[in-house]
Amino acid sequence: MMTKHVRDPEHPYTLEQLSVLSEDSITLDDKLDRVLITFTPTIQHCSMATVIGLCLRAKLKECLPLHYKVDIRVSPGSHAEEDSVNKQLNDKERVMAALENTNLLQLVDECINSSEM
Repeated sequence: MMTKHVRDPEHPYTLEQLSVLSEDSITLDDKLDRVLITFTPTIQHCSMATVIGLCLRAKLKECLPLHYKVDIRVSPGSHAEEDSVNKQLNDKERVMAALENTNLLQLVDECINSSEM
């Protein structure tokens, strides 16, 4: 599953190894062509929460047909800026703008293309 292959932006471990994401936190509905991912940042004030979400979105783009609707959220109560993070991660224009930043895009690429640990 994809959780085994996405590295945390700040640690040399995968999101699964850090318990940020598990297969149980991914809901796939093939009938409605929807995916819901709920992840739990390691701390309430995680400054990398949006980067983690961007990494997940980028990895899903590699794995899923383009017509799937993807919702990515932090687990309820797991982040001090939960509403803001969720809004940023699910706003198409904000996501596109973020991925136009070459430094951020490089970080995302490193996280999703790192060799398995």
